[in-house]
Amino acid sequence: MSETNRTQSEQEALWAGNFGDDYIQRNDRNNPRWNSVAFFARILSRTSGVRSILEFGPNVGSNLDSIHRLLPQVELHAVEINPTAAERLRGLGFLAEVHQGSALDFHPARAYDLTFTKGVLIHMNPDDLPSMYDVMHAASSRYILLAEYYNPTPVAVPYRGHDNQLFKRDFAGEFLDRHPDTLLVDYGFAYRRDNTFPMDDFTWFLMEKVGR
Repeated sequence: MSETNRTQSEQEALWAGNFGDDYIQRNDRNNPRWNSVAFFARILSRTSGVRSILEFGPNVGSNLDSIHRLLPQVELHAVEINPTAAERLRGLGFLAEVHQGSALDFHPARAYDLTFTKGVLIHMNPDDLPSMYDVMHAASSRYILLAEYYNPTPVAVPYRGHDNQLFKRDFAGEFLDRHPDTLLVDYGFAYRRDNTFPMDDFTWFLMEKVGR
């Protein structure tokens, strides 16, 4: 991370502080997540040649743990805004590198075969999304995965007693429009009433750079 004069959004401040620490405790109680392993197995089966992956906003690393179980040889990296979560990530032992700070201040020194978010864009200030799309695009050499709550038009939803902290919209559509050198590879829906591997209700979109 490099120094920045950018003003931190209220959403970033919330997740970097005690609110983010509280999320860690809730997240810990939900592990292990074999449904998450099945989720990533489906998506990764639609990729090829992935040897490095970067997750933005992994918290304590449940997604990366699922991927590591599937592809233990793949190099895994993380960018995490919450200091407590970042320290926990460093203790996992299987991550190649952990960058602590805002994803918006991340300037990749290299490209990764796959960059992704899962339940992160929904908590970002909408004004910051174009910059976030650019960071994810710049950091990826091939694939970009967005797994977020979907809505055809932007809408804000109250979240744990807070307003303007959870947003639904067509994140992938905005990404594709902003970066026309990417194409949609596949997409799907995770459902809380799935008979085998239930998860929260969200939609995922896998995209690939075509001008590589």
